[in-house]
Amino acid sequence: MKWIAIGVLSLTCYVANAQQAAINRKAVVQRHTIKINKADSLSSLSVGNGSFAFTVDVTGLQSFPAFYKGGVPLGTQSEWGWHSFPNTGNYKFEESLRTYELEGKKIPYPVQWKEPERNKNAADYFRVNPHRLQLGNIGFEIIKKNGQPAAVEDIKNIDQQLDMWTGEINSRFTVEGQPVQVITYAHQQQDLVAVKIVSPLVQQKKVKITLHFPYPNGQFKDVGVNEANADKHVTELHSSLSPLSALPVPRGEVITIRHLLDTTRYVVQSTWKQPASIIQQSQHRFVITPEGGSNTFEASFLFASKPSRVSLPSFAETGSNSKLYWERFWKSGGAVDFAGSKDTRAPELERRIILSQYLTKIQCSSIYPPQETGLTYNSWYGKPHLEMHWWHAVHFALWGRIELMEKSLDWYATVADGAKAIARRQGFEGLRWQKMTDHAGNESPSSVGSFLIWQQPHFIYMAELSYRERKAKQVLEKYKDLVFATADFMASFPAYDPAKKKYNLGKGLIPAQECFDAVTTFNPTYELAYWHWALNIAQQWRQRLGLPRKPEWDKIINNLAPLPQANGVYLATESTPDCYTTERYKTDHPAVLATYASIPGSNNLDTVVMRNTFDLVWKVWKWEDTWGWDFPLTAMTATRLHIPEKAIDALFLPVRTNTYLVNGHNYQDERLTIYLPGNGGLLSAIALMCAGSDADTTRNPGFPKDTWQVKWEGLRKMP
Repeated sequence: MKWIAIGVLSLTCYVANAQQAAINRKAVVQRHTIKINKADSLSSLSVGNGSFAFTVDVTGLQSFPAFYKGGVPLGTQSEWGWHSFPNTGNYKFEESLRTYELEGKKIPYPVQWKEPERNKNAADYFRVNPHRLQLGNIGFEIIKKNGQPAAVEDIKNIDQQLDMWTGEINSRFTVEGQPVQVITYAHQQQDLVAVKIVSPLVQQKKVKITLHFPYPNGQFKDVGVNEANADKHVTELHSSLSPLSALPVPRGEVITIRHLLDTTRYVVQSTWKQPASIIQQSQHRFVITPEGGSNTFEASFLFASKPSRVSLPSFAETGSNSKLYWERFWKSGGAVDFAGSKDTRAPELERRIILSQYLTKIQCSSIYPPQETGLTYNSWYGKPHLEMHWWHAVHFALWGRIELMEKSLDWYATVADGAKAIARRQGFEGLRWQKMTDHAGNESPSSVGSFLIWQQPHFIYMAELSYRERKAKQVLEKYKDLVFATADFMASFPAYDPAKKKYNLGKGLIPAQECFDAVTTFNPTYELAYWHWALNIAQQWRQRLGLPRKPEWDKIINNLAPLPQANGVYLATESTPDCYTTERYKTDHPAVLATYASIPGSNNLDTVVMRNTFDLVWKVWKWEDTWGWDFPLTAMTATRLHIPEKAIDALFLPVRTNTYLVNGHNYQDERLTIYLPGNGGLLSAIALMCAGSDADTTRNPGFPKDTWQVKWEGLRKMP
């Protein structure tokens, strides 16, 4: 009779949804239109399409990159734009490996060396290379009456808006009393930005457009303003005109600038509607000057790995394309409306939700897992971190936009050989997924990242979401080999403890809470639960395909070390029974709460003990030393524990790393002024708080019923 109960529940949910009036999605989105009225380095705005993003200042282009470099930089990045410095030292990746003796095995890990110098330099080289590339800046040079270019302080009467329903940035301002309007769009199928300028200054030939190409700085953070090393790269101007001069360029003519950096080659192609001239002002700077027959100028700029042989979309075509595809995006998948809520925090939470959907769509829906600062600027040398892929991508599935998650999920097949090589080198079976990596799946030496393991079950989790959405055998056939090889590593990694007759995770790992020592740490609670859950899911995949359960996996499932606890609470790790009394262990991610956040109770989790753990962590944790995704993590745990008041409070903890800027970005600190795992994590938490998990039988389990009016549609349950 179990199926009857499920059917009745499903019917009840259907009736409840049917009784709810459809959400006016356009009204919800547009009531959070971003409005900027001053030049603030943290308030830059972006347009993009998932594989390309273009971030602008208050002028609607990238006119003042130096002013914004300490805030949210004026980046132009794409999924294909990568660069490596020449390997002049002829370093080999193997030189970054250090062998550790762990659980009776000698296991090599790529780490950051302090000495000898050769190993240090090799590790540094492969940590930096390859890196995402800042492709260039397109900005204004507005000439004042005294003949000097306007500075950022000359931009007055600022009125800038980003309409996320259409993807349009409309920037209005004045220079010396003269009005300027700039409209900016990004094309949704091409890495192209189009702009329309309306101002009497255009007719006076006092508005020019500049294109400037910096050189990568090779540092942890690259904001695209490196003016040094001009002799290490080349920019060349090309056109079908012969020779190209500063004379007016005919309408429709495509101008190509080739940029050469070592072995990296790409182009910026531009075309404009009204006559204009272009000159190379300096080695890496070009200036386009409209001829001034009108007060309007329209131009399009395409960034590409190779020149396009077809005409570029015009400003009007790009605008129509942006409006069409953004409307389709917002009408697809899930929507949430908090109108009528009594809690005064509701409008702000709704704002964060809308802006996070916009930002993750343009920054995190590439064919590659994104870096933590997306396509705006480089952090960690521009490389993605696979333990963060869950936080970047899973919300797409939970919000009914599974195809956006699957784009980067398919990448794993392209890097599986590298993951297999890691496992083989270390003496394990299957695939050990990379942690800090690049588009080609290369490892990056890291004394922390190389020891992390919680990225390993993510692939199984995301593949399972794909199957839950589509319920198709084709999904099982597509991902089965990677799911099974992922599980093979997970079954071979634990070490048998003959005294306890259990399998331990570690020694030789660093958990999601990264403040633990790799050599001595074992049995982190979250990883034990995630390991157990994912191996069970892998077994379900075998059964769905008509295959028998794999005994090697069941051996681990049935004999994995229990979740460590003491005094009625779960410990962060079994190796640190003092984790709640030692200051260093109360910082960083409160990962013990993740044991009952994204995953249901697994490995015999006791919800009473979990509730005690939650209460203790809430009380003693150093929340000022946490990260942006820790707050939605905590909210998910509170939701599963049926304490919705704490779920809301977690999303609004007054901590700097829980700040959401006017542009929607989750601010961490001066180094990480944007942090997209916070945005993605928020969306996943909201999906759970609204739709619940498989175990929930009520709507909106994460919201207090007496103060929140919650309407939602199109969301999916979390496992």
